[in-house]
Amino acid sequence: MNHEDSLAAAKAELQTARRAIRDELRAYPFPVSGCDAQYSRLIELRAAVDEALAALDAPRFVATPRSPAPADGIESR
Repeated sequence: MNHEDSLAAAKAELQTARRAIRDELRAYPFPVSGCDAQYSRLIELRAAVDEALAALDAPRFVATPRSPAPADGIESR
């Protein structure tokens, strides 16, 4: 398995987790009080999964000698 396959598998697993959390939240009994730890944990997990998926898709800056910082732009020679 190459790195692209691994990233695709990770995204698929995170999307599966997101669906499972969504379904669990939908099925959660109401009313929910403000101190319901299990419901709050599901909300926290949903946010973590969403952040992980966004992080996998976000562009990354890789420093090089020609462009050591994002604000430096690209040096042309």
